[in-house]
Amino acid sequence: MAHITLTPSLAQFADGERTLDLDVVSVKDLFAQLGQRHPGLIPHLEDNVAVAIDGQIFQGALFEPINPDSDVHLLPMLAGG
Repeated sequence: MAHITLTPSLAQFADGERTLDLDVVSVKDLFAQLGQRHPGLIPHLEDNVAVAIDGQIFQGALFEPINPDSDVHLLPMLAGG
């Protein structure tokens, strides 16, 4: 199972849960499982989150694969200019 870590700002929408181990195959699958488990996260996922998979950061990464031994971090997107 992939090890998933949420930042504190996202964990507040997941009943304070910061780490999870989930059996997922893609970012889309991850978001679906997280949304089912913690509906409060749904509005914060697809458009407002960057995903780091094994140290590589992706934005708009719904179809990026996640391996069973992957370390995944969900990060709020930063705005800049």
